[in-house]
Amino acid sequence: MNLKRRQFLFSSTLGAIGTGFVGWMLNHQNHQSAEISDSTAAIAANPPKKDLLLRFVSVADTGTGAKGQYAVARAMNFYHKQNPYDLVVLAGDNIYNNGEIEKIGEVFERPYQGLLKQGVKFQACLGNHDIRTANGDPQVKYVGFNMKGRYYTFRRGIVQFFALDTNSNADWKNQLSWLEKELSLSNASAKVVFGHHPIYSSGQYGSNSAFIKTFTPLFKKYGVQLYINGHEHNYERTRAIDGTTYLICGAGAGNRPVGRSEWTEYSTSDLSFAAYDVYKDRIEVRAIGTNNRVFDKGIIQLKSA
Repeated sequence: MNLKRRQFLFSSTLGAIGTGFVGWMLNHQNHQSAEISDSTAAIAANPPKKDLLLRFVSVADTGTGAKGQYAVARAMNFYHKQNPYDLVVLAGDNIYNNGEIEKIGEVFERPYQGLLKQGVKFQACLGNHDIRTANGDPQVKYVGFNMKGRYYTFRRGIVQFFALDTNSNADWKNQLSWLEKELSLSNASAKVVFGHHPIYSSGQYGSNSAFIKTFTPLFKKYGVQLYINGHEHNYERTRAIDGTTYLICGAGAGNRPVGRSEWTEYSTSDLSFAAYDVYKDRIEVRAIGTNNRVFDKGIIQLKSA
């Protein structure tokens, strides 16, 4: 949705919003408009800075095999050529509609063949559509998704990633015990958790109060700087909430409208993916649309090692 359209929709709802909140929104929107003009630019070749430690991207709700998925995949390919990366966080709903592994060529191997041929590794988790067939077990076993189980962890340099099964039928008791143990043992400077379902969201499903109660104390206690998810077919980045940024990248093949909340830094329904450059003291986030333009930029601060 372009800026003029967002402004029109925003203006049409002013009568229903309190005066103080209106003032906050107007100021924030003006600030965001300035950010858009600064950050919306065609992707250019960006030679890695000498202190760049890791570059990766994330995308979710991809597995349609339709034109939207291919449009985002082309943008991911283009970004890879300009700014090489070798890791994709794939945050669920990898195979629509029912997680049928027989569709893997149509919805994964062909759309991302350019990246796969370059040795880019996808690390997946399970979405709600993925568990409709055999509870997602065929996807867990599929070599291209590099899953070590329904929940698992892996390390890339100073970053430790924690993949979750956020579905309602997950083994929650054991998974949460595992997560706290792994977080407590981690000496990584950057901790990134990803799952399919949102914790904070201004989209169709909204924030999950049970997840807020369950996860946010753990994230705060153990210094998780970033949570990545899909499920909402949009892009949304929050400000840091008790030290954690929540980023939705679920517009990997289709899109739905998204609103704004008091903690929203940026939101849009545009088809897109997110890219991350990791340095010793920060993670630089970029959101990239199918026109190969950066429409959002943010910085996640890390504690210096």
